[in-house]
Amino acid sequence: MFGIDSPELLVIAVVALVVIGPKELPGMLRSWGKWMAQMRGMASEFRGHVDEMVRQADLDDVKKQLAATPGLDLQALDPTREIKSALQEGMAEGEKAMADAKAKFDNPLAEPESAPQIAVEPQPTLENASTMPIAASEATPAMTPVAAETAVPEAPAPVVSAEEKPAKAVAAV
Repeated sequence: MFGIDSPELLVIAVVALVVIGPKELPGMLRSWGKWMAQMRGMASEFRGHVDEMVRQADLDDVKKQLAATPGLDLQALDPTREIKSALQEGMAEGEKAMADAKAKFDNPLAEPESAPQIAVEPQPTLENASTMPIAASEATPAMTPVAAETAVPEAPAPVVSAEEKPAKAVAAV
């Protein structure tokens, strides 16, 4: 430290003990330590400012070199511009969807979306009951035995799903 060796430091400590005295020496060393801490803080701050200026100068040089390079567009490499454009596109899509939903909600006369069509089997009515054949097991006691025996049940009609029927047939059912 400052080119002072151990024997020289020992001589300085003995002289300080004699001149300052044992009662005043701890306070003096404490104030000397605070002063050294302040000096170190100022030196590190100065060094930080110098390092920052060097880095800034280096960055400026690199920036100039990149700007001088033909065919390189630094504005196209700006990620914030790309993010902003993506956000604006998303906002436009969201606003359009909100406007469409509001228009559908505000217009009560608009036709609602069509419900899915389901195939329905016709229920027998009184008109159909007279033409339907009667099975032997369904015969009533008032029927004659011959009529009960001659009634032959028909085979049930195949059930056709909504996918197999044409659209007009589904709408008619």
